[in-house]
Amino acid sequence: GEPLAWQSATGPVHPAFYEPEGPGWLRSFHGGLVTTCGLTYLGAPCTDQGVPLGAHGRASNTPAEGVWADAAWQGDEYELWVQGRLRETAVFGENVRMHRRIWTRMGESSLYIDDVVENLGDEPVPHMLLYHVNVGFPVLADQSRVVIPAHKVTPRDRDAAVELERCHVSGPPVRGFREAVFYHDVKVKDGCATAGVVGGAGEAARGIYVRYSAATLPRFVQWKMIGEGLYVMGLEPANCLVEGRDKERARGTLQF
Repeated sequence: GEPLAWQSATGPVHPAFYEPEGPGWLRSFHGGLVTTCGLTYLGAPCTDQGVPLGAHGRASNTPAEGVWADAAWQGDEYELWVQGRLRETAVFGENVRMHRRIWTRMGESSLYIDDVVENLGDEPVPHMLLYHVNVGFPVLADQSRVVIPAHKVTPRDRDAAVELERCHVSGPPVRGFREAVFYHDVKVKDGCATAGVVGGAGEAARGIYVRYSAATLPRFVQWKMIGEGLYVMGLEPANCLVEGRDKERARGTLQF
């Protein structure tokens, strides 16, 4: 009965208005609980092997096909779901398909996302995938805490290095705040990793967490953006970092 997600000023944007060049992705980034970044590139705009790539990929601006929403009893549990598929493809290029099923059980406060990504083409293609979970007010507030059990935290750049000691706390909105991005070497238990945001205390406490497969998503990115008018904490399981496909390739960590 309470909002969890941050919503940007763009609101939902029709895919026809998607701007793939450079930082144009930000013009259709409406936030929401989960924004999907990928499927063959994501992160900062770059040029990879002569191909110009914009920010964060095409997945979140690609219309789904075969969408099916329904509900049914599964034994003693009543399940509700929506599922469909999307493709990222081009002539002389990649042909990648994601099948997604989002589901929950009646009475639960959990939401599950099951994705299968497959290459329908004849050649290996880069595969970059990040789940941009956007936590907003009232879960994110002045005294909220980010809970990420990690062996190590690495700042992405100088702006993040300045904020490193405060990466686990929110604070009030700050005029002129520069976004800070951190890479967490998250601890794994039973094959899964967990990260969350908790706010308030006692009966007023509220929180949200994400639990995911550490084998398929070995990276974890935290996006801290607590500026005035842009107040959000991103919890982002991924199979890559967010500096662009060219840098991922140069490091030898680009997945295919």
